[in-house]
Amino acid sequence: MALPNFAQRYEAGDAWLADCSVRPDLVRTAWDAETLAPIASGAHWLVAEAQLATRYPVVIRIPAEKRGPVLADPEADKLWWLVPLDAAEELVDVRQLVVRPPGWRLRCPPTGWHIDGRMWITRPDGSGLLTDPAVLAAAIGPGGYRSPAEAS
Repeated sequence: MALPNFAQRYEAGDAWLADCSVRPDLVRTAWDAETLAPIASGAHWLVAEAQLATRYPVVIRIPAEKRGPVLADPEADKLWWLVPLDAAEELVDVRQLVVRPPGWRLRCPPTGWHIDGRMWITRPDGSGLLTDPAVLAAAIGPGGYRSPAEAS
């Protein structure tokens, strides 16, 4: 089986991301106009927000196979992880993160390019993979994330 090319991967990620919106057509229209598309959290995922300058190393502490989409805005000094709907409970004590409530709108570029300085560090790939909140919390901690094999 051949791996999908870049354009196919971007299209799968864009389709998934647009379908997370109540109005996928408006998301596509925004992207066609090269503007950010506001996508409300709460139907498919929540948003965990952190400072880019101090939390970027967390991104690389999480193995790619466990890391869901991560959006960055260097000018605003923000990172946003897409996390499961139950993540707020698990991340409530992680002071370095703010879990945005359902209905909070994340202004997203398409997966294949950046708009207004926002870019996907880890792009949605269409699979629906989200960052596990326990893995995210561990990666923020002083020791970083360790796989179960490393922990024993």
